[in-house]
Amino acid sequence: MNELLHHAATPYAPLIGVAPLMRRAFLQEDLAPLGEALLARAQAHPDDAHAYLDFSTVLQLKGEREMALAVQAQAIELQQLYALPAQAPQSGPGMRVLVLMGPGDLMSNTPIEFLVEQSDVALDLLYVTADGPLPEEVPDHDVLLVGVAESDANQPLLALLAQFVADWPRPVVNLPQHIAHTSRDGLCEKLRDVPGVAMPRTARVSRAQLAALASGELPLDAVLPGDAFPLIVRPLGSHAGHDLEKMEQAGDLHAYLQAVDAQRFYIARFVDYRGDDGQFRKYRIVLVDGVPYICHFAVSSHWMIHYLNAGMDASAAKRAEEAHCMAHFDEGFARRHAAALRAIDARMGMPYLGIDCAETRDGELLVFEADNAMIVHAMDAQALYPYKRPAMQKVFTAFRAMLARAAAGS
Repeated sequence: MNELLHHAATPYAPLIGVAPLMRRAFLQEDLAPLGEALLARAQAHPDDAHAYLDFSTVLQLKGEREMALAVQAQAIELQQLYALPAQAPQSGPGMRVLVLMGPGDLMSNTPIEFLVEQSDVALDLLYVTADGPLPEEVPDHDVLLVGVAESDANQPLLALLAQFVADWPRPVVNLPQHIAHTSRDGLCEKLRDVPGVAMPRTARVSRAQLAALASGELPLDAVLPGDAFPLIVRPLGSHAGHDLEKMEQAGDLHAYLQAVDAQRFYIARFVDYRGDDGQFRKYRIVLVDGVPYICHFAVSSHWMIHYLNAGMDASAAKRAEEAHCMAHFDEGFARRHAAALRAIDARMGMPYLGIDCAETRDGELLVFEADNAMIVHAMDAQALYPYKRPAMQKVFTAFRAMLARAAAGS
């Protein structure tokens, strides 16, 4: 930490980046000294864009989202391009990847830094906005990766980038027009009628429509034909279970609307995917050039599973089940759902795609969401999770190989 603190305090030092800072937050280290050093540096050197961008990341990791985004906007105004050298340069030339990034929080872009840590991949992060200038020149690179994730706010940016990269002279990974279909309702439409895939119809509704559903003025069949309660409801743009709730009946929506002040929502039929033992199991996988890899597997007694709230640290039995899942993923989960995953890959057309999913009681692949911005990492404590790092290394190796194939045009 002392070395990083010295780096944070050094004027015009290279960018620290998201991965080293998030690792310290994950280990529950106090980020306040780093934040104070970066703030003092930015105040003393108002043109030090690296200080602003790293300070923005620290603020996000401390939960100060609005201030973080304001500081990030200042950084992007100062400078659009940020370089992160390869951490493990080889004797050869290595790989140079230009990443198109959009403004936003840590779930707004592909977590590229985690995917290429300790590799020979050098990154140039180019921040672009829908209302700002696009660069006339960019650094030389082997591959362009579009890191911008889908959101309502990012749809104009993705449309702009689709034109920007249309005749790009280098290979492009994850085309903007394909990313644009990864909204919850867009994904549902793309995967509709895929054999072996269960993804309940997802509808967007306004606050007024949700209130009308609550009162019975609007029948559910008008927005979700053929579906019935219970439903799950969440605000548009929410992640990590924020304001995600299950409504057993229409009347439950009254209390939900009193507690949540959002104006637009997603609703979908709830699927009870618990196993015979009453536990829910959720997988996070990635498709890399269509090949599935497991990133984590969580077990919980609650239907709304997030890895950090599933009690994995406290349960040796859950960790043993995750270890078994990871060790036998290729001949187990991946084989059971091979046809469905191939179809998803074909429908989405994205060389890198993260999927949060489960298995229904009748053996179908239940897809919760899929996009290019899910956090995948190897930060878990080795003592508790000795099986995690080898599994994640498979992901990182596959990602690096995908970049090489893209660069070679194969």
